[in-house]
Order: sequence, then C-alpha cells, then structure tokens
Amino acid sequence: MATLRLVLGDQLTDTIASLADYEEGDLVLMAEVAEEAGYVPHHKKKIAFLFSAMRHFASRLQGQGKSVRYVRLDDTDNSGSLKGEVERALDEGEFDTLVVVEPGEYRLKCEFDSWSEDLDCSVQIRRDDRFICSLDRFNAWAEDRKRLTMEYFYREMRRETGLLMDGDDPEGGQWNYDKDNRKSLPDDVSLPERAFVDPDAMTQDVLSLVEERFPDHFGELEPFGYAVTNKDAEEQLDWFIKNGLPCFGDYQDALKQGEAFLFHSVLSLYLNAGLLDPLDVCQRAETAYKQGRAPLNAVEGFIRQILGWREYVRGIYWRFMPDYLERNALEADRPLPDFYWSADTDMACVRDVVTTTRKHAYAHHIQRLMITGNFALLAGIDPKAVNEWYLAVYADAYEWVEAPNTHGMALFADGGLMATKPYAASGSYINKMSDHCKQCSYAMSKKNGPKACPFNYLYWNFLMENRERLEGNHRLSMIYKTLDRMSDDKREAVRDDSQRFFKRIGIEQ
Repeated sequence: MATLRLVLGDQLTDTIASLADYEEGDLVLMAEVAEEAGYVPHHKKKIAFLFSAMRHFASRLQGQGKSVRYVRLDDTDNSGSLKGEVERALDEGEFDTLVVVEPGEYRLKCEFDSWSEDLDCSVQIRRDDRFICSLDRFNAWAEDRKRLTMEYFYREMRRETGLLMDGDDPEGGQWNYDKDNRKSLPDDVSLPERAFVDPDAMTQDVLSLVEERFPDHFGELEPFGYAVTNKDAEEQLDWFIKNGLPCFGDYQDALKQGEAFLFHSVLSLYLNAGLLDPLDVCQRAETAYKQGRAPLNAVEGFIRQILGWREYVRGIYWRFMPDYLERNALEADRPLPDFYWSADTDMACVRDVVTTTRKHAYAHHIQRLMITGNFALLAGIDPKAVNEWYLAVYADAYEWVEAPNTHGMALFADGGLMATKPYAASGSYINKMSDHCKQCSYAMSKKNGPKACPFNYLYWNFLMENRERLEGNHRLSMIYKTLDRMSDDKREAVRDDSQRFFKRIGIEQ
C-alpha cells in the first residue's frame, strides 16, 4: 500500500527525510491549521510568511511530479489540527504508513509520539537531518561536561566541518573575533538599501486570508517583502553576502533609532523554515572571505551565529526538555508589561524595538537580548510570559531556537546552564551601542529620580532582589562589592524608584 507523508510548515526542504523515498502512489500532506496558527498570538507577518512559503513549496513538489494534498485554512472541511487532517487523509485514501520528520517543538513531539496508538496505520517519525550537528553528536559532546560552554562546542564544529580552518588551527590564529565586533554605528556610515521581494498573486491571496482570519493578532501585515521560495531566499543570501556581510562584523551589536536591519542578514526565518541550508550558507560566507569580499571578523561572527549558536541552542533544547522551560532560577513573577505589545512607553530603546517588531516580525539579536530581554531580566518578568511573547512576535521563532535564547541567555532562568552570568546591563551599555538615549524622555546620565533612565536603577534593584541567588557567582563579585559601597540612602532610592516605576507601568501593586 501507499505512504502518507506529512510535511510541516518549517520543513520546506526538497531533501527533507519524509520525502526521501517517495514513490508513485504516495501522497504528500500539507495543512494550514488553526491550532498551529493560534496556539500563541503569532505575528500576522509570521503566519503570512509560513502559509505563503508552504503554498509555494507544495506547488514546487507538484511541479516535480509528486502528488500533494494541500489543505488551506479556509477550506470548508478543514478540521483545524494536524492530527485531524492526517485522520481525514487516512479515511479518504488507502495508506498503511504515515511518515513525518521529527518536529522542532516538544509539544508536537509528544503529539506525534501518541499517534502510533491513535491512528490506524504504522507511524514513522524520522530524524531531521538538516542540521549540521545531530542531536546524538551534541549529546556525545555534552556528556560528562560540567559546563556546556558554547565556545567549546563551536570550536569542535569548526574542526569537524573545516570551516575557517587553516589545517588544525583557526583561520587567522583566533577562534573568535567577537572583541572586534562591538562598534557603535558612526553617523557617517551608509546603510545598504534592503532588497525585498514583491508579493506574487499567491502571497497576495495569503495576505488577504490572514487579514480576514487574524485581524486581532499582533503586528502589521503590510508591506510584506519576505522571500517565500527557495529561489528568492537564495537571492536574499546573495544580497547579504555582497551588501551586508562586509560590515556585519564591525556593527553586528550596534543599534540605531528607526533602523531595523542595519547590516544583518535577516536569513534566520529562511533557515528555520527550511528554505536555506545552514552548512551551505556558512560555506558561501567563507568563500566570500577567501575571495577577499568580506573580512575575517565579519565572516567568523556570522558563521558563529549559525554553526555555533543555532546548532548549540537546538542541542540544549532537546537535551533538557521538557523540564527546561519549568526552570525559574531567579523566581521572577511579574507580569509582562503592556508596552511589549503596544510600544507605548517613554523608554526610546524599548519603544523602537517593539515598533520594529510590530512592523517586521523581526529584530536583530542585540535588540532582543539587550533591550527587551534585558528589561525583562531586570524587571523580574515571569519567564513563561516572556517566552510566549518572543515565540509569538518573531517570524523566525520556533520553540527549539527561541526558548534557550530567551530562557537561558536573556533571562538566566535556567540558572546558568548556558550563560556564566546574567546578561544584565544599565543604560550605559545602551548609550554606548545606540543613539536611543539622545532621543529619550529619560536621561541616561541620571541614576535616580523621575527623569532617570529606568535601566539604571532597575539594574541595581535587580542585583539587590537577587542577592541570595547571585552573590556567589564569581563574575559578579566586583559588582556586589560596588553595591556594598553604596550608602543606605542610595540603595533605598534605588528601591523606591524601582517600585514607583513598576506601579506606573502596571506590573506591581
């Protein structure tokens, strides 16, 4: 008998394992379902990107001669769930086997694991082999290590892939050029004009559908300019290597008011949906370095984000789930402020990032880590609420990649599994890396009082609230010594300013 082959919305790769042994008579099932579109209030652009990319991929498979059953969200008989659509396809056809590739989120893995008992057919859940490092390989690296430091994982991946290697040594004599990649953006630097993709008729249909079905979801739907095909994603990669990569290293940590993209690649949504291959992306960046089209610090920094961080966080997620997201090492419990959705705040940096996120379903890594993430850390926001926000608002967000970056790096909720200390910073960091403070209602130079930058007093309040949990961290010893030298009046002013601020933004009684 034939095989039913389920392909998910983030598995849009010709070589996906579920299609590897496709034979005539088999059926590929793809479905837009309300359950997946609404389990968090996904950004409108995120839904539109995935639905359009799915429809284009289904068309591509049909052009290759494959039989495809594509269920649209507005189809009359749409059951609203993946399981429901699998059951419908099984009832209407003659299949003895269901094949699917393991999903990227633990909740779906649990559901898929139950299908063997629930469905009247054999269920094969195949490994996702589109990553550079298999989960078995990551677990072998992690086994018996006291600390799972990303840098050492990254070095092993460099050795195994040969990327930026000179024999047994790293290219240029250094593994990591991060110290060269921390420049703020000078006023006279010209930013490249971003090359977006004009929506075709298929995408226009999806945009109309999303506007009709998800009018209350977060974010602005149009203008829409993301690639939704492998071909267009490849062109976006080519554009970045030519126009963004040469300056990416120097300014990858920079922030600028009103500028969403700077020199960043904006390729993560294509990588995470399967439209680009991560190893190929790294190799093409390396080729640019070898041909003299991009400097080493830029290429190394870019490759580290993919070969290092992306592969590493996936390993962390699957090694420690489901307990990972239950950790709350700092016992943070304040609610998420409304301005994470509305951008209605006097803090210029936070307002700019949330506005960027509303417009593009995108923000670069420093905006996520050191602005919205840093604020949530300092304010003691409940990690579950923060995780749900990040998962909902970004077009590249799937739990396997979002959760460790948010839960571990931004919030330190995992207690230091990923980071050796919290990524906490006062307003001075934001002022150094951006022009936000020049346009802010608050004064970065003021440490206390109604006009003081909230990041300044919240930083010290965070250290005081978490002293019992953090003072034993050797990387914070000097900071706690500085705190101890403060007068009692200064510490009391920090507490008072923080409490007044929390009450004003509605997160504390």
